[in-house]
Amino acid sequence: MEKLTMEKIVNICKQYGFIFQGSEIYDGLANTWDYGPLGSRLKNNIKDLWRKRFVAERENSYELDAAILMNPEVWVASGHVASFADPLIDCKDCKTRHRADKLVEEFTNGAETGDGWDNEKLENYIKDNKIPCPKCGSNNFTTIRKFNLLFETHMGVTEDSKSKVYLRGETAQGIFVNFLNVQRSMRAKIPFGIAQIGKAFRNEITPGNFIFRTREFEQMEYEFFCKPGTDMEWFKFYEEYCMKFLTDLGINKDNLRLRKHKPEELVFYSKGTTDIEYNYPNGFGELWGIADRTDYDLTVHSNHSGKELKYLDPDTNEKYTPYVIEPSVGCDRLLLAILCDSYDEEILEDGTTREVMHFIPALAPYKVAVLPLMKKYHQEKAMDIYHKLSKSFMCTYDEAGNIGKRYRRQDVIGTPFCITIDEETLNNGTVTVRDRDTMKQKTIKIDNLEEYISDRIKF
Repeated sequence: MEKLTMEKIVNICKQYGFIFQGSEIYDGLANTWDYGPLGSRLKNNIKDLWRKRFVAERENSYELDAAILMNPEVWVASGHVASFADPLIDCKDCKTRHRADKLVEEFTNGAETGDGWDNEKLENYIKDNKIPCPKCGSNNFTTIRKFNLLFETHMGVTEDSKSKVYLRGETAQGIFVNFLNVQRSMRAKIPFGIAQIGKAFRNEITPGNFIFRTREFEQMEYEFFCKPGTDMEWFKFYEEYCMKFLTDLGINKDNLRLRKHKPEELVFYSKGTTDIEYNYPNGFGELWGIADRTDYDLTVHSNHSGKELKYLDPDTNEKYTPYVIEPSVGCDRLLLAILCDSYDEEILEDGTTREVMHFIPALAPYKVAVLPLMKKYHQEKAMDIYHKLSKSFMCTYDEAGNIGKRYRRQDVIGTPFCITIDEETLNNGTVTVRDRDTMKQKTIKIDNLEEYISDRIKF
């Protein structure tokens, strides 16, 4: 297969019902996307498997669903109001706007990212290396100015400074302010984790690259609270744990890499940060961030609110502020990585090309497609089987066109199993089950279908 392009993925997503342009009939709204019938199912499956791995299978792990609107003082304490900003730079010649750090990252192919650099260092690097404007090739830029990423809105009937609130820029702060609520209500003992899946909003300067960077996105956030001194052990544990989760989702390990942040890139409170990057069609980009945030978050919220956020060890009677390990992944970026990694074009023996999404069965939007061989004779029995299986799995039914074309339609949307109902079904109660990846067929009794599929979609 030729190198996959982002344009190709965008077209596939629209054609087959994964992702549509937001507000399309009104000519869209810049960088907003709507998840269609297949995309919403795929996204929910990703969230369910993340929840299974990070909540259900982790001892002392709890899930939270915090409010999107929070007291604005939360964002003052966290530093978002003062410093949650992008370094904005404009090309004087073509008037396009760019993020200065992204110009550095793209120019160096990720060797330098600009993370943690001040404005002067960014400006000097761009000037000394003659980094060109991506649109016109000029090296004639303005000075850098900061652009705050928080979306502002107002509560109540008047719009003034007292009514100002923010759409959350991340889901993590809802976890930190509820640390003691969760710990006490669940009688949780350190170490323990709090997970949250939810929407976050950032008024990005240069959104783009499909769903890789958007203003509205969904995070799968995990904050792991541990005793100071044990944090780096847990940091390394979650580096490996997150990487294994990605490969278990079927992502090719060759398309993943760990990028450990250099000391000069680290924010002042972090002891370590590692990004898991995926090789998207436009090159390697951050997929998952894992950070040792020390006791910074609980400390700043404690100081700003005046409420103590310490943990009392019931065994030693020791009181301390826990350290936090944060493995945070964007659901949309993970979905994009899965789409890119799963798509393939296979040349068959007859010279035709088969488009196929090789989702692992647990991720596939539909687990089963029920196909009557001949509508006139087999529809009724096919519908009976469809209704029976749909009580246990997400199923689809297709009776349009010849059986070969129907197989191809299911291949490209990633359905792992196609069940064909034919004369043998009517005569002796068996169906033909076709495997998407091998295209091999197997005869199965109707009574054994549910068990057969269940065994093959486990994660």
